[in-house]
Amino acid sequence: MTAASHNLEPPLARVRVDLGDRSYDILIGPDLLPEAGTHIAPLLGQPRTLVVTDSTVAALHLETLLKSLEGAGIEARSHVLPAGEASKSFAQLQNLCEAILDARLERSDSVIALGGGVIGDLTGFAAAITRRGMNFIQIPTTLLSQVDSSVGGKTGINTSSGKNLVGAFHQPRLVLADVSCLDTLPERDFLSGYAEVVKYGLINDPAFFSWLDLNLDALRHGDTKVRAEAVRRSCMAKAAIVTQDEREQGVRALLNLGHTFGHALEAETGYSARLTHGESVAIGMALAMEFSAEEGLCPVQEATRATEHLARAGLKTHISQIDGPPLDPERLLAAMFQDKKVQGGRLTFILSRGVGQAFIARDIAPEKLQAFLSTRV
Repeated sequence: MTAASHNLEPPLARVRVDLGDRSYDILIGPDLLPEAGTHIAPLLGQPRTLVVTDSTVAALHLETLLKSLEGAGIEARSHVLPAGEASKSFAQLQNLCEAILDARLERSDSVIALGGGVIGDLTGFAAAITRRGMNFIQIPTTLLSQVDSSVGGKTGINTSSGKNLVGAFHQPRLVLADVSCLDTLPERDFLSGYAEVVKYGLINDPAFFSWLDLNLDALRHGDTKVRAEAVRRSCMAKAAIVTQDEREQGVRALLNLGHTFGHALEAETGYSARLTHGESVAIGMALAMEFSAEEGLCPVQEATRATEHLARAGLKTHISQIDGPPLDPERLLAAMFQDKKVQGGRLTFILSRGVGQAFIARDIAPEKLQAFLSTRV
């Protein structure tokens, strides 16, 4: 099974995630939100749904979506959560499951996630477990969620032990990526998503990395066509991997480039405003490239090329750039052992032989990592 991309009426594009009877489309383009109802109506068991969003996104986009759903003859309630990573919790999961049941939605109905990765992950998990499995639709409004978290079916919440440790694989029925929503993002949030875009070039597509190098300024300054193309190519890259390895038994682990370091950094900064997810991934990718170079796996100039691009984009690339008190390398290493890719107590990392040449490295010696981290904090 492979991912496919098709051009629809310009400037709309469609990427197909081919998973047999659970296949779905990702529609990409500007101004999709006002016409969302026409795309969603054919997928509903009955003309009724619940829109889940957060307080920030609700103020910007909820009214537009509700009007579109109403215009398509769909009765919609809304459930608005506090904005921020803290909403990925057991408490908010319980509240959302009860809201779905209060809305009298049936197993064949769909819940709609309108927002970034937090809303998509939480809504998808609630849909996976309510009535033992309901449908859900992703309408990602951030760059990070459009190119990463809305695609591939990973859902979940955080716990005191780490990020995304409780969840389920549950594929959406449809993803609507309206790139016009990116115009409302604060620069820090846009750049947070851009780290995930760069990731696809660093994993296995050096040509895409070079394209990003050429188009970085246009992306940052709001060129709609360039942004739509970056989202399309990122979704193509992720869909191709997901169709090969839906449940991360092999090649899908490559999508975690930078994330083992990054998740540890997020945990040690308390999932706070000190560090966004994308910033943690950017630092994590820089660390992965530098560690690969130190181990003789990757030419130093390739690691430098990757790190310099991230820095030119305005992203953090060093642990020392994180606001607040210094982080402890021993605590960071302990946090890494909570990573979902740990097997038999052994760390699995995504390392690199150069830009576009990531690979899975198993059983990395903890003492090497601690020595490396002690020179980076």
